Amino acid sequence: MMVIIIVLSYFALLLLISRLTSRKANNDSFFRARRQSPWPLVAFGMVGASISGISFVSVPGMVLHSQMTYLQTCMGFIIGYAVVAFLLLPLYYRLNLTSIYSFLGQRLGPQSHKTASWFFLLSKMVGAAVKFYVVCIILQQFVAQSLGIPFIVTAAFMVLLIWNYTRRGGIKTLVWTDALQTLCLLAALVLIILNVTADLGMSWHDAVRAVGDSKMSRVFVTDDWMSRQNFWKQFLSGIFIVIVMTGLDQDMMQKNLTCRSLRSAQKDMCSYGMLFLPVNLLFLALGILLTMWYASNGIALPGAGDELLPGYISLTSGLSPLTSVFFVLGIVAASFSSADSALTSLTTIYCVDIAGRSDDERMRRRVHVVMCIVFVACIMLFKTANSTSLIDAIYIIVSYTYGPLLGMFAYGLLTRRPVNDSLTPLVAVASPLVCYAIDAATVRLFDYHFGYELLMLNGALTLLGLYCSSLTRWKYSFGCMPKHFLKVVAKYFGSL
Repeated sequence: MMVIIIVLSYFALLLLISRLTSRKANNDSFFRARRQSPWPLVAFGMVGASISGISFVSVPGMVLHSQMTYLQTCMGFIIGYAVVAFLLLPLYYRLNLTSIYSFLGQRLGPQSHKTASWFFLLSKMVGAAVKFYVVCIILQQFVAQSLGIPFIVTAAFMVLLIWNYTRRGGIKTLVWTDALQTLCLLAALVLIILNVTADLGMSWHDAVRAVGDSKMSRVFVTDDWMSRQNFWKQFLSGIFIVIVMTGLDQDMMQKNLTCRSLRSAQKDMCSYGMLFLPVNLLFLALGILLTMWYASNGIALPGAGDELLPGYISLTSGLSPLTSVFFVLGIVAASFSSADSALTSLTTIYCVDIAGRSDDERMRRRVHVVMCIVFVACIMLFKTANSTSLIDAIYIIVSYTYGPLLGMFAYGLLTRRPVNDSLTPLVAVASPLVCYAIDAATVRLFDYHFGYELLMLNGALTLLGLYCSSLTRWKYSFGCMPKHFLKVVAKYFGSL
């Protein structure tokens, strides 16, 4: 009952914020917040939006199988955010974009524009469904299951709550609600760490020493090039993950484009980019402390890392009421932060890029409803098919679906060559398929498993495919040259 009260009270607060921020709302405020958002508020809110509820469940459990090597990826994140701030943001602000994929339409052509938009729709819908799946599972386990409520009803109800507070204000509302959600997420993390250290009879100083002395505290892997945790694989993947999942992601960039100026947006980007390393360090430290708690109580560690923290919450009776409240609130807040912005950006992409009707408010409201329905369907599909760690599942999905976006933007930014625009959809579809075939072949022939570097391989294949498509256009033009040359020569000599 307490969980239900928490969720409903939190939703009531979100609805109040929505009412206050959606006065005189229109499509400009829904899509761009009229470019009036204060950058410190955007930066703080982006922390929760980027981390999401996945971090609560998956990151602490990573220590069971890969120690603290995830921090290598987080180090790459910092460089990636700098690239986005000083390479991509100036471009987006100079072109005054509402949708970042409009750049591809100007640079490569309409087919490339729509291809990127559809790939984003697929990628974001699936990725956001994975993240929101976390809060639905937790609420199902702790509340709905005991009441006999089916999982699909739980998922549909949660999405209905999101639709209710985003349907009017859109991105203008989310800038404020994300800040609240980040506050709840970080408060929950700190309170749970305090509770675990108290259960272990440790002080803060003892806890820091215990984490440092643990065999699970290994961060760097430099002695095994075949390992998926190798430093350079993780570090470089972290850079490209941020470039793609933030810099080439309408969901993340739409909030940054609501800042008053380019300089403000760059401050926002660099500020929250620097926070990822310490926040994820806390999550991983929590994971090590949880393994100590399991050992001290003679309880076997769960087989899946995703069950480490939820198992502690369900097994312990020592959680203070305040910590229990913030655990649930942190999960709900983080998951809402990911899902609400995803649904808003998906609505934006369809209305602005695919339909080309950014001024049609009636269409925007209908599309928003449709996106919510499809979102629930994706959650149900993932519940049926999921068989791996949630955070790994997201990055695997990203590697295949965001790779074409990386390749298209790289081609548009790094070259001045035209492209055979009609072939871009074929290249974008073929690249992930070839990438999958290469991955399967290397496993069978060399026992080498691609990790997050699949994203870079996929982007490179798309870039190569676009280059080859441009050659078909040049080849056609070159083949016509003799005919045109003869016409010019004949005309010249005919005038003599």
